[in-house]
Amino acid sequence: MKTYNIPVEATLEVIGGKWKVVILCHLKKGKKRTCELKQLMSGITQKMLTQQLRELEEDGVIERKVYNQVPPKVEYSLTDYGHSLDSILDTLCNWGENHLEKNGNTSMLITAAE
Repeated sequence: MKTYNIPVEATLEVIGGKWKVVILCHLKKGKKRTCELKQLMSGITQKMLTQQLRELEEDGVIERKVYNQVPPKVEYSLTDYGHSLDSILDTLCNWGENHLEKNGNTSMLITAAE
């Protein structure tokens, strides 16, 4: 069993990295298919997206629902456990907006149509 010096290390073990919080923020707004997430996240490779989704699923933060149809359809959504991160995700988004405004970089924010 892994040991941590402070609890935030356990949090970062689950949501740390470049893409996981971004994925969670998109899923907080509702179910998404892999292709939708890929479109919303410029710069992520398919391999990295798949890896991050698998890790989040293994940690019980998101769930993967496979529909029995042709062509195959898979949707990802937050679990109840994943929704326990809602306030953290909101705080991170608000901080990011404030940071961009503080530095006069609001033009760098791209609002994706969802």
